[in-house]
Amino acid sequence: MGIEEYGGGQSGEAGVLVVTTNDVPGYKVDRVIGEVFGLTVRSRHIGSQIGAGLKSLIGGELRGLTKTLVETRNQAMDRLIEQARARGANAVLMFRFDVTEAADIGTEVCAYGTAVVVSPQQ
Repeated sequence: MGIEEYGGGQSGEAGVLVVTTNDVPGYKVDRVIGEVFGLTVRSRHIGSQIGAGLKSLIGGELRGLTKTLVETRNQAMDRLIEQARARGANAVLMFRFDVTEAADIGTEVCAYGTAVVVSPQQ
């Protein structure tokens, strides 16, 4: 496609273009497939909660929690891409993340957007 794509597999699978915009300059939307999402819920273990509590007293980045959140977001995005590809999309428009506390036991991360088929404009 000429633009950075995500989720290209080693087996020759094409990647899926993921953008936060409503369109892609130089491309036209041939077909709107619909909403796709990737969801994951991560629980916090007691060690990270204690470490984060102590770190918050002295200030600074909570590196363990940052690492966990990055991994969680990546997992949600991977699931979004899998769903888009399974439905025949080669792009996801209006991509967003939503993060919610899940019943005081963890964090829910949802990656969502609109799955579409795009092609270069002539």
